[in-house]
Amino acid sequence: MSKQVRKAVFPAGGLGTRFLPATKVIPKEMLALVDKPIIQYGVEEAIASGIEHIIIITGRGKAAMEDHFDHSFELDATLERRGKHELLAVSRGVSALARISYVRQKEPLGLGHAVLCAKDLVGDEPFAVILPDDVIDADPPCLRQMIGVFDEKGGSVLATQTVEGPAISAYGVLAGSQDPHNPRIYNCTGMVEKPKLEDAPSKQAIIGRYVLTPRVFELLEETTPGAGGEIQLTDGIKALLKEERVYGYTFEGKRFDAGDKFGMLQATVEFALKREDLGAKFRAYLKGLPL
Repeated sequence: MSKQVRKAVFPAGGLGTRFLPATKVIPKEMLALVDKPIIQYGVEEAIASGIEHIIIITGRGKAAMEDHFDHSFELDATLERRGKHELLAVSRGVSALARISYVRQKEPLGLGHAVLCAKDLVGDEPFAVILPDDVIDADPPCLRQMIGVFDEKGGSVLATQTVEGPAISAYGVLAGSQDPHNPRIYNCTGMVEKPKLEDAPSKQAIIGRYVLTPRVFELLEETTPGAGGEIQLTDGIKALLKEERVYGYTFEGKRFDAGDKFGMLQATVEFALKREDLGAKFRAYLKGLPL
């Protein structure tokens, strides 16, 4: 088994019902955050973290993602003819971002099933999973931080954030103990899905970044489907915990839930404010609002 994390899986077959009616025709992963689709932020994070091969798990009606990362010969030719060289560089830069493969998930049978669809392309090596809805602003990138922990510890790594109060009930929550040598690392002994506040084993909530060993594929194949016939990634990781060390990692950076309308608005505002071409003008506009 190769020990280098070279591949990243992007489960992107969901229906995006929280953004209806926009997502009737546009995949939720293609909704724009300022001027880039949500999924592109994750792909750029993966490439900046040393990932060489992107595997996107798609579903019906998701062709726009493939078109986005492909060459657009008509657009490029038009931009070149009109002398729009900066825009041409942007267009060509997207198609040159990464080596990307697509696997179709024929039925929406859960996150674990979506990850399992990548088994043949990942093979017998560790890999990353990035949920496109979770957009993370971090330097160094969140995934690069996690791969550093994986390289050091040799076990699967789950990204976590500290969540206070009743909001913890919206997450999978780690059980375990803080690593004595690094307060950001959590030695995981178990996990509880969406516990009540009083039942939560910690404040460490799992969010959409994982670095996993390939053993998880076999365990997902053995996982009994739950409600709706879905196979959950959490169940596969729980089974993995019985055989291997698994770590939580509280990354440095800020996470936005771009799969939620309010989270998408927050991300749009904060990413726009950081832009050299938009920040000053947008900040002045916000200050002038009668809030």
